[in-house]
Amino acid sequence: MNILEKKLCGIFSSHGMFVMMADIQLKEGVEEDFKAWFSESNKVLCDFPGFISRKFLKSGDGSYRILVEHESKETFIKMHQSPEHEKVHPKGHSFMSADPVRKTFNLAAE
Repeated sequence: MNILEKKLCGIFSSHGMFVMMADIQLKEGVEEDFKAWFSESNKVLCDFPGFISRKFLKSGDGSYRILVEHESKETFIKMHQSPEHEKVHPKGHSFMSADPVRKTFNLAAE
């Protein structure tokens, strides 16, 4: 285990971790625009206290998922209720053909 892995392991172990996964459906032909928006919105949201990561995933069958990791549920909620999030969130939804299906998790073990 390298030094960075040890530091990250300590962060997750001492604070736990909160994860939100959202399965999304994109409108036809908007994947590249969505990816560009996603990257730009990450530049805004990554500065929030407790933010660990936010990723856009695509499976082999073509389905999409967003994965957000925060140090705690509380830091996630603060980000989610912020004016910055309110500003970027609607544009993301404009690329979707249906509402996201969200599920949240707390770290159970490492």
